[in-house]
Amino acid sequence: MKKIVSFSGVLACLISLCLLIPAAGAQEASKIQVVAAAICKDVVEREAVDVGTQFSNSVPRLYCFTKAVSTEIPTEVVHVWSYGDVERARISLSVKAVTWRTYSSKAIQSHEIGPWRVDVLDTSGNLLETINFEITQ
Repeated sequence: MKKIVSFSGVLACLISLCLLIPAAGAQEASKIQVVAAAICKDVVEREAVDVGTQFSNSVPRLYCFTKAVSTEIPTEVVHVWSYGDVERARISLSVKAVTWRTYSSKAIQSHEIGPWRVDVLDTSGNLLETINFEITQ
Protein backbone atom coordinates (compact mmCIF):
# COMPACT_ATOMS: atom_id res chain seq x y z
CA MET A 1 0.00 0.00 0.00
CA LYS A 2 2.87 2.41 0.71
CA LYS A 3 4.12 2.05 -2.88
CA ILE A 4 0.73 3.04 -4.28
CA VAL A 5 0.46 6.11 -2.04
CA SER A 6 3.98 7.34 -2.83
CA PHE A 7 3.58 6.70 -6.57
CA SER A 8 0.28 8.56 -6.67
CA GLY A 9 1.84 11.43 -4.68
CA VAL A 10 4.72 11.70 -7.14
CA LEU A 11 2.30 11.50 -10.06
CA ALA A 12 0.16 14.30 -8.58
CA CYS A 13 3.27 16.49 -8.17
CA LEU A 14 4.36 15.89 -11.78
CA ILE A 15 0.91 16.71 -13.12
CA SER A 16 0.83 19.93 -11.06
CA LEU A 17 4.24 20.98 -12.42
CA CYS A 18 3.15 20.27 -16.00
CA LEU A 19 0.06 22.42 -15.53
CA LEU A 20 2.08 25.33 -14.12
CA ILE A 21 4.69 25.47 -16.90
CA PRO A 22 2.31 26.40 -19.78
CA ALA A 23 0.54 28.94 -17.55
CA ALA A 24 3.82 30.75 -16.86
CA GLY A 25 4.59 30.84 -20.60
CA ALA A 26 1.13 32.16 -21.39
CA GLN A 27 1.62 35.06 -18.96
CA GLU A 28 4.88 35.99 -20.68
CA ALA A 29 3.30 35.95 -24.13
CA SER A 30 0.33 38.11 -23.11
CA LYS A 31 2.32 41.21 -22.05
CA ILE A 32 2.07 42.69 -25.56
CA GLN A 33 -0.17 41.90 -28.49
CA VAL A 34 -0.39 43.28 -32.00
CA VAL A 35 -4.03 44.17 -32.66
CA ALA A 36 -3.45 45.69 -36.12
CA ALA A 37 -0.56 45.65 -38.57
CA ALA A 38 -0.25 46.66 -42.20
CA ILE A 39 2.16 47.63 -44.96
CA CYS A 40 1.18 50.97 -46.48
CA LYS A 41 2.38 53.86 -48.61
CA ASP A 42 2.03 56.46 -45.85
CA VAL A 43 0.94 57.10 -42.27
CA VAL A 44 -1.24 60.18 -41.72
CA GLU A 45 -2.57 61.24 -38.32
CA ARG A 46 -1.44 57.91 -36.83
CA GLU A 47 -3.39 55.84 -39.39
CA ALA A 48 -2.16 53.65 -42.26
CA VAL A 49 -2.88 55.06 -45.74
CA ASP A 50 -2.94 53.06 -49.01
CA VAL A 51 -2.66 49.64 -47.34
CA GLY A 52 -1.82 46.71 -49.57
CA THR A 53 -0.07 43.41 -50.13
CA GLN A 54 1.34 44.26 -53.58
CA PHE A 55 3.21 47.40 -54.51
CA SER A 56 4.94 48.55 -57.69
CA ASN A 57 8.73 48.73 -57.70
CA SER A 58 8.31 52.44 -58.45
CA VAL A 59 7.21 53.07 -54.85
CA PRO A 60 10.09 54.90 -53.16
CA ARG A 61 9.27 53.96 -49.56
CA LEU A 62 6.86 51.74 -47.63
CA TYR A 63 5.72 51.86 -44.02
CA CYS A 64 4.93 49.12 -41.53
CA PHE A 65 2.14 50.35 -39.25
CA THR A 66 1.57 48.52 -35.95
CA LYS A 67 -1.05 49.00 -33.25
CA ALA A 68 -0.06 47.23 -30.03
CA VAL A 69 -1.72 46.65 -26.68
CA SER A 70 0.59 46.02 -23.72
CA THR A 71 0.26 45.39 -20.01
CA GLU A 72 3.90 46.37 -19.50
CA ILE A 73 4.70 50.04 -20.09
CA PRO A 74 7.09 51.23 -21.38
CA THR A 75 8.23 48.49 -23.73
CA GLU A 76 9.22 48.09 -27.38
CA VAL A 77 8.36 46.24 -30.54
CA VAL A 78 10.89 45.48 -33.24
CA HIS A 79 10.16 45.59 -36.99
CA VAL A 80 12.40 43.25 -38.97
CA TRP A 81 12.16 43.97 -42.71
CA SER A 82 13.23 41.04 -44.91
CA TYR A 83 13.58 40.80 -48.69
CA GLY A 84 13.29 37.10 -49.50
CA ASP A 85 15.29 35.46 -46.72
CA VAL A 86 17.67 38.40 -46.23
CA GLU A 87 17.17 40.79 -43.32
CA ARG A 88 17.30 44.34 -44.67
CA ALA A 89 16.44 46.41 -41.57
CA ARG A 90 15.80 45.96 -37.83
CA ILE A 91 14.07 48.88 -36.13
CA SER A 92 13.19 49.12 -32.42
CA LEU A 93 10.10 51.20 -31.68
CA SER A 94 8.88 52.45 -28.30
CA VAL A 95 5.49 51.50 -26.88
CA LYS A 96 4.66 54.16 -24.28
CA ALA A 97 0.98 53.51 -23.44
CA VAL A 98 -1.38 50.58 -22.99
CA THR A 99 -2.59 51.10 -26.57
CA TRP A 100 0.07 52.48 -28.88
CA ARG A 101 0.39 53.04 -32.63
CA THR A 102 3.81 53.16 -34.20
CA TYR A 103 5.48 52.62 -37.55
CA SER A 104 8.78 52.15 -39.33
CA SER A 105 9.67 52.77 -42.96
CA LYS A 106 11.97 51.25 -45.53
CA ALA A 107 13.24 52.69 -48.81
CA ILE A 108 12.52 50.24 -51.63
CA GLN A 109 15.02 49.94 -54.47
CA SER A 110 13.47 49.43 -57.93
CA HIS A 111 15.38 46.15 -58.46
CA GLU A 112 14.05 44.61 -55.20
CA ILE A 113 11.20 42.76 -56.91
CA GLY A 114 9.63 39.76 -55.21
CA PRO A 115 8.47 38.64 -51.77
CA TRP A 116 9.05 40.76 -48.67
CA ARG A 117 7.91 40.46 -45.08
CA VAL A 118 8.03 42.37 -41.82
CA ASP A 119 8.23 40.36 -38.61
CA VAL A 120 7.02 42.20 -35.51
CA LEU A 121 8.87 40.99 -32.40
CA ASP A 122 8.66 41.71 -28.69
CA THR A 123 11.71 42.68 -26.60
CA SER A 124 12.52 38.99 -26.01
CA GLY A 125 12.53 38.26 -29.74
CA ASN A 126 9.19 36.44 -29.73
CA LEU A 127 7.26 36.70 -32.99
CA LEU A 128 4.06 38.70 -32.53
CA GLU A 129 2.99 39.16 -36.17
CA THR A 130 4.24 38.58 -39.73
CA ILE A 131 3.12 40.79 -42.61
CA ASN A 132 3.86 39.45 -46.08
CA PHE A 133 3.85 41.66 -49.17
CA GLU A 134 5.25 41.70 -52.68
CA ILE A 135 7.04 44.22 -54.85
CA THR A 136 6.05 43.85 -58.52
CA GLN A 137 7.42 45.29 -61.73
